[in-house]
Amino acid sequence: MAERKTLLIPSLLDDWFPLLQYAFTSEEWEPVLLTEDDPHLAELGLKYFHNELCYPVFLVAGQVLSALRSGRYDPARCGVLFGQAGDECRGSCGIRLLRRVLDRLGYGRVETLSLNVRGIDRGTGLPITAAMVRRCLAAAVWGDTLALLRNQTRPYEAVPGTAEALWRRWTEDLGQDLAGNRGLTRREILRRCREMAAEFRAVERVPREVQKVAIVGEIYTKYCHLGNWNLERYLAAEHCEIGVGGITWYALYYMDGHALKGSAPARRVYRLLASYLAEIQRDMLSILNQAGYHALPPLPELKRQAEGYAPLRVTVADGWLIAAEAVGWARLGYRKILCVQPFACLPGHIFGKGQYAALQRKLPGARLVSVDYDASTGEGTVLSRIRMLLDEELDPELL
Repeated sequence: MAERKTLLIPSLLDDWFPLLQYAFTSEEWEPVLLTEDDPHLAELGLKYFHNELCYPVFLVAGQVLSALRSGRYDPARCGVLFGQAGDECRGSCGIRLLRRVLDRLGYGRVETLSLNVRGIDRGTGLPITAAMVRRCLAAAVWGDTLALLRNQTRPYEAVPGTAEALWRRWTEDLGQDLAGNRGLTRREILRRCREMAAEFRAVERVPREVQKVAIVGEIYTKYCHLGNWNLERYLAAEHCEIGVGGITWYALYYMDGHALKGSAPARRVYRLLASYLAEIQRDMLSILNQAGYHALPPLPELKRQAEGYAPLRVTVADGWLIAAEAVGWARLGYRKILCVQPFACLPGHIFGKGQYAALQRKLPGARLVSVDYDASTGEGTVLSRIRMLLDEELDPELL
């Protein structure tokens, strides 16, 4: 068998990629998660990309170029995985722009592979197989479970670091299951969820007064530490209980909005996958609730709750999911809500940020604070807005 090539995966889903990376393992590719965390990554990306593109494109490009310059990878035997949402996302053209930059800098033998389900850049598309889908589904459900358990255990742990250590151990164990294609049936996926919930529930706790803060917004800045400047770490240090919707909600939202698009076979696949994932998500939430944890309701119920709050016909970018998650978290007691997005994301500003004022009027007992992230934004500007939210006293009579 020929030696496998290295597939470089830029940061995006911090709590999920340690598991999702195994979905991209094949006879040809060995995935490697990029860990470059230099504060000048965006500047490196801006050096080769037009400054009117969105902030995530600069970070992804900077991370890829930094990794290639490090000398750790053979340019003749590696590729770069680039996610593309399609629709109105300008970042979807990033893979073609990255190709030009790599060629100009002498990395012409580095392959660029597109990860998308819309048939974009078909010549560079990473083949999506049944085995890949099975591993993705398991990784998404396990990643959601672990993130929710850790975030709701960490503020109350008696021994600091216990929840994080448990998260890391389970991530390693589940990674071995994914690498070996073990335990990927629905029954086994849920069995592992029960085991995780039981172990986190057994963590010794002490009663503490904490603030509950939810994070909603554009996918990159919501889930990636590079895009939100380690927002979750900052909130954890401030003794906050953090609420972040899992990737299964985003996947179901995406499938819900695209179930009527594409060819007839594609629409059928969307419906089948959405039905299967929705059933597993519902069972996962039942397990978490029985263990004393809470989460957003299943996506169909979340969508129904959002009627009158969210523009349910808007499926561009993160669309109605942003408002729906804000409403869902507010009902769970997370009344302080950070709405994050990258500067220069046009769909995000129009269809995401454009909802906040109306949503704030409809949720008088909650406080929504919008935060833009960009290479030109100072750290003090961002932290002052977050600090403003944390320091505000909300009226306990309002909801």
